[in-house]
Amino acid sequence: MTMAEEKKSAPGKQPAAATKAPAGGKAPAGGKAPAGDKAAPAAGAPKAVAAAPAAVAAAPAPEKKMKPSARHGGSAKAARRKLRKKKSQIQARRKKEFTYRGYTMEELLKMPLADIIELLPARARRTYIRGLNEEQQVFVDKIKAAQGPVRTHRREIPIRPGFVGKSAMGYTGKAFAQVDIKPEMIGHALGEFAMTRKSVSHSGLGVGATRSSKFMPLK
Repeated sequence: MTMAEEKKSAPGKQPAAATKAPAGGKAPAGGKAPAGDKAAPAAGAPKAVAAAPAAVAAAPAPEKKMKPSARHGGSAKAARRKLRKKKSQIQARRKKEFTYRGYTMEELLKMPLADIIELLPARARRTYIRGLNEEQQVFVDKIKAAQGPVRTHRREIPIRPGFVGKSAMGYTGKAFAQVDIKPEMIGHALGEFAMTRKSVSHSGLGVGATRSSKFMPLK
């Protein structure tokens, strides 16, 4: 046997060109498709790369924020002062007329007492429906005709629209505290505005706690 015949009969690797693809153009079951066989894009599909520069060009450039001093001129402190003044003028224009349950003060003063009682809270409404006692009725008669402050011990008397603009002196348990009645007080008791307690304020820790701490040493 010659050398050429031995090489042909010996088992070995077959050339890559000898392997055939399966019928139907499908890739092998256990592997990937050949690197050279890439799918060509469809003819009508738009190119994503070509659309990207157009989207970037269409996006507007971000606006630069200007400092208050640059917008209004001058220093930053003057600019802040102008902004505060402008805001205060806007708030003054937005200030609305006082209303109670949807009624203005002029309408409340023209209403009869029976209709006003229906607008008050439950606690004040029960007081007027049950009827005022002698001391409460005396206070109501006095404050209607009075020009100055009226003293009273009846802290529980409910404030109604006829009391607005008047001044009363509510008893605090030690003295009489003056209360100027305003529209926002309608429906509240008079004693809510004559405070019976004061806020406690301390000068320093331990000062005045003992007799020796009352006196400061002389230097």
